[in-house]
Amino acid sequence: MTKNSIRLRGVDLRYAALAYRERSLKSALASCWRRRPPLPDIHALKNITLEIQAGERVGLLGHNGAGKSTFLKAVAGLYPVSGGELTVQGQVRALLDLSLGFEPDASGRENILYRGLLLGLSPRAMREKEAGIVEFADLGAFIDYPLKTYSAGMQLRLAFAISTAVGGDVLLLDEVIGAGDANFMAKAKARIAQLIARAEILVLASHDLAALQSLCERGLVFDHGALVFDGDIKQAVRFYQKLNGVT
Repeated sequence: MTKNSIRLRGVDLRYAALAYRERSLKSALASCWRRRPPLPDIHALKNITLEIQAGERVGLLGHNGAGKSTFLKAVAGLYPVSGGELTVQGQVRALLDLSLGFEPDASGRENILYRGLLLGLSPRAMREKEAGIVEFADLGAFIDYPLKTYSAGMQLRLAFAISTAVGGDVLLLDEVIGAGDANFMAKAKARIAQLIARAEILVLASHDLAALQSLCERGLVFDHGALVFDGDIKQAVRFYQKLNGVT
């Protein structure tokens, strides 16, 4: 039986700058009158080589835009790499973009099915989990109302309840708990703790250095797309602080 693992060998990932240009009639007309210099492609990950084995708890550190989220999305299979080799063994559960796959005109209950399908689960599996998801989200009668009538906090509660209804061998987290009332936050943290305990591999990106040190043993520091440190989490935190002038 193959052990769960994440392996990267010389991985590069580039975004085409064309995707970031404004696409509108106004911008098209404006471009007829003035020439814009070509934008260089964004080199989001640069020659990343590392291996994460079963049993490891790994924290990702870096400034905004350093490459942490891109790394997680590449491992999750959401972003194709531009070069090198990336292999992942094990079932991946990624809590990254919680709003992914929501349909505003559909009800909360219908969105449970839609989001479940995106997570790779069958309609039957989602029906079996529906009652537990509804109970955890605690939206009352709103569960049968269109999602466009929800507040941002209500959408977060439903998204979190769906995304965490199933665990995985490889758990990828990107600071997903950012809003909600005190009671929901307590429930969310408890569920995250359960998912972490069950997962064989944890990769967590966070700006909360205390949380990283309490949950992880290994730290990866990213800087402008490059992996600049890989080692003990406490040493990684000190390296990150020195790199960014934090005392």
